[in-house]
Amino acid sequence: MDEHRLPSRASEPVVAQASRQRGGGDSYDNIEPMLEQLAQLGAQDPGRPILREDIIGRCLPLADHIARRFAGRGENFEDLQQVARLGLLLAIDRFDPTYGAGFLAFAVPTIMGEVRRHFRDRTWAVRVPRRIKEIQQLLGPATDALTHELGRAPTAREIAAELGIDLVEVTHALVARNAYRTAPIDAPTGNENGNTSPSLLDFLGAEDPEYRHVEDFLAVRPLIAALPALERQVLHLRFFRFRSQQQIARQIGVSQMQVSRILARTLNALRESALRD
Repeated sequence: MDEHRLPSRASEPVVAQASRQRGGGDSYDNIEPMLEQLAQLGAQDPGRPILREDIIGRCLPLADHIARRFAGRGENFEDLQQVARLGLLLAIDRFDPTYGAGFLAFAVPTIMGEVRRHFRDRTWAVRVPRRIKEIQQLLGPATDALTHELGRAPTAREIAAELGIDLVEVTHALVARNAYRTAPIDAPTGNENGNTSPSLLDFLGAEDPEYRHVEDFLAVRPLIAALPALERQVLHLRFFRFRSQQQIARQIGVSQMQVSRILARTLNALRESALRD
């Protein structure tokens, strides 16, 4: 794909506003001739860094303007500004004046792409699939447009229809918003009166020691089910019916010594199998 792509629909308002600013005679005037001159200078030319710094200084308001468009989405503005300015540097270094397109038409989608990648890859507290991250970035503009059109907040189905995306994916992206930021469970919460209320941790119960027995039971249950019928019966009578070895011996018609041996052999086998698994 040619990197000097036309601006997307989302970037058109930014290009239009920047173009209007150029019409007022601001720092964007004559930027293409300066970029042409930069492209003609060799990498070792002492004038190249000076000219490049001049171009960057003239175009910084564009990067800052794009950063402000993404503000209010849970990310620090200074971080967005740094990412947008990085995108500006990439646009300046990659721009080819011989292609014929204006610099703004190339720089705006380049900068916006860097900011969107920052949101997609760097600002999630919990791992979320890339596809869901990409859809999540589309939710804001689509929701704003539909809210303006409908006069109310749109439903997930209406958002899916607007974006041409499956309803399930939109639902997953809406749920994934909860993974964007996490908060410690021991952080106190405030109320409308300014008082501090207990944290979530204060409402959590203590660890139940019986959970360990549940885990042991679940681990040994399939091993018991695989035992021969006689060994399984002896275990059942001894540990579930709480019969003595003598009572078990009388019930199954063997000696008490044989019952003791069956129990010892079976318990050792179960222990070895459980530890090995």
